[in-house]
Amino acid sequence: MCGDSAHGHSVIGKRLNRSQGLFPRRKKGVTTTIVKCSGCGLIYANPLPVPLNIQDHYGIPPEEYWREIHFEQNDDYFSDTIRKFRSMYNNQHNDTLKALDIGAGFGATMAVLEKAGFDVYGFEPSEPFYERAVTKLGISKEKIRLGAMEDMDYPEGMFDFISYGAVLEHIYDPGESICKAMKWLKPGGLIQIEVPSSKWLVHKIFNLYYRLSLTDYCANLSPMHEPFHLYEFHINSFQNHARLNGYEIVHSEYYVCETFMPRFTDFILIPLMKATGTGMQLSVWLKKTENRN
Repeated sequence: MCGDSAHGHSVIGKRLNRSQGLFPRRKKGVTTTIVKCSGCGLIYANPLPVPLNIQDHYGIPPEEYWREIHFEQNDDYFSDTIRKFRSMYNNQHNDTLKALDIGAGFGATMAVLEKAGFDVYGFEPSEPFYERAVTKLGISKEKIRLGAMEDMDYPEGMFDFISYGAVLEHIYDPGESICKAMKWLKPGGLIQIEVPSSKWLVHKIFNLYYRLSLTDYCANLSPMHEPFHLYEFHINSFQNHARLNGYEIVHSEYYVCETFMPRFTDFILIPLMKATGTGMQLSVWLKKTENRN
């Protein structure tokens, strides 16, 4: 993301290929090393585990990957993102807005964008998710493709809006992915990205616990088990990448989301994360500059 060499990056700890819990030393499995970039704060696995086939990771039923709540129809879902897009985007010619959903999942975002008047396209690498989008939500096969970011191509300057909802952390080269998406975007167009934050307070608490327990494990990422997160991002990761690649960051914010801690701690942790910007998710809005090709 920032072009820094990996040689001097600091080791955070080891990560098992399964849920670790409080006592990871009691569990058997394979580990990889988790490190932090000294240039921008990006957290990643090194070495980075790569499956022989993408379906080895994501070729599972959506019901096993997501909890049931994610399949409930919510009238407010993605509405705030659409409002923010309309407030920041200048549709000079009043054309029908074209949108692309990268990692469309079971099609919920595509369905909402279409209902909001967008001409929507998307792609999804998981076959079961793709099939749910087509069969359950009625997404047209002419609009949604089956495949990964590395395999996709669209005409340059086609889209007004591109969404990466909980996707970039799964892509093996996130920086190159953003550059590729920028080519598909119209000048002045916007990309909205939501990713795990490398500043999340809960991970810091667990990592402190592991150190006090005299273990060399860490809580960050899950590169070899669900949900297969390969990266956690700092806002500096995007700021440095923007400078190197000629786009703008027009908005960013942190979402607390769930704490995954005992309920009685939420009354302390939630306000603290809101006040300190140490929530679980980082949302960034990227703008393609008018003179960028």
